[in-house]
Amino acid sequence: MAEQNNNTSELTMEDAYKYLKVTKNPDGSLTRNPQVPNVPSNPEIDPNSPNKLVSLSKDIPLNPTTNTFIRLYRPVSPPPSNVKLPLIIYFHGGGFMLLSVSSIIFHESCNVMSSQFPAVIASVEYRLAPENRLPAAYDDAVDAMKWARDQAVNGGEPWLKEFVDFSKVFLMGSSSGGNIVYHAGLRALDMDLDPIKIVGLIMNQPFFGGVKRTESQLKFVHDKIVPLHVNDLMWSLALPEGANHDHEYCNPLIKEAELKEKIKRLPKCLIRGYAGDPLVDGQKSFAKMVESHGVHVTPQFLETGHHAVEIFDPKSAQDLYDSIKDFVKSICDENVGKSAM
Repeated sequence: MAEQNNNTSELTMEDAYKYLKVTKNPDGSLTRNPQVPNVPSNPEIDPNSPNKLVSLSKDIPLNPTTNTFIRLYRPVSPPPSNVKLPLIIYFHGGGFMLLSVSSIIFHESCNVMSSQFPAVIASVEYRLAPENRLPAAYDDAVDAMKWARDQAVNGGEPWLKEFVDFSKVFLMGSSSGGNIVYHAGLRALDMDLDPIKIVGLIMNQPFFGGVKRTESQLKFVHDKIVPLHVNDLMWSLALPEGANHDHEYCNPLIKEAELKEKIKRLPKCLIRGYAGDPLVDGQKSFAKMVESHGVHVTPQFLETGHHAVEIFDPKSAQDLYDSIKDFVKSICDENVGKSAM
């Protein structure tokens, strides 16, 4: 991908590789040296464990051809059998090129959310770039939505059969996962997902961009989480070969006119961002664009915080969980039938 002309940072792509602790191999793949450990699922309660589980989890195959899978979560103490839970299909962050559903930061987050909301959460192990450039992650999101539909029809997975209300399905993601939610939400509009119903999109600090630098990007060139040179590297590895930052996968405003009839059919959206995030101006523009087409948007742009602040600060994490719980509850309460919240 071509260098951005208005890159004010003196740091290079080589510096970005070092920052992320990844090495590019001759065949174009990456050797990743993760600083975040992976943890196994917890399919049952271990009576000898000193840790008190709030949710159970297990890994189930999604698409054997692409080696994707789902880590499924459900509360240890679910509500009564006559009260069904929403299903949240979750996409983790990592700039499309790092981390996993098994990464401890996402595993613990899904554990807590499943218990607190409460909800059944299907965390999707999607394919990473550059080995699998976009739209591979979007294709995996489609597989996840089809999987949920098939579960509603065939009832093969016991946790879903016992606990889930398939009329209350949400797509949720943080950072690159938030980007996936938007594109998956658009794709869902062209799919026959009956009998499941996607009723809400939850985008926490969605990872978008554009050729033109925003004020927040220029202000936080040397941000500690997504500095400009790292942002550029991630997009160079995620986008199709030769694409720039105004590709539709990166810049959601670029095809606004062409997609307006689809955008206005999106379900209710929660879009959240933080003042100290280099990406926040792009997130605000995205929220305004979606809202301008008549979509019911709940914008939550805080005057504090930074990108991925919930990973580092427990209070910010709880504030995020509370806001998502309120959003999910408000939509579930609108639906006919008993709410699980």
